[in-house]
Amino acid sequence: MEQINVEPKVIPMRGGTDGAALSVRGITTPNYFTGAHNFHSRFEFLPIPAFVKSCELTLKLIELAAK
Repeated sequence: MEQINVEPKVIPMRGGTDGAALSVRGITTPNYFTGAHNFHSRFEFLPIPAFVKSCELTLKLIELAAK
């Protein structure tokens, strides 16, 4: 995350995630940030710059895994 200038922020989430449903079946599934706010409410939103950073992190992870 440092390589793309993102400071990790650990924030507990209330409720389950899609990843939790997969993990219980034995499929290791990390929670991955998107930068969204107010999940599952009528006020949910996703700032485009945060989404772009999420995409940059995905590309960086692929790059590192390919080495």
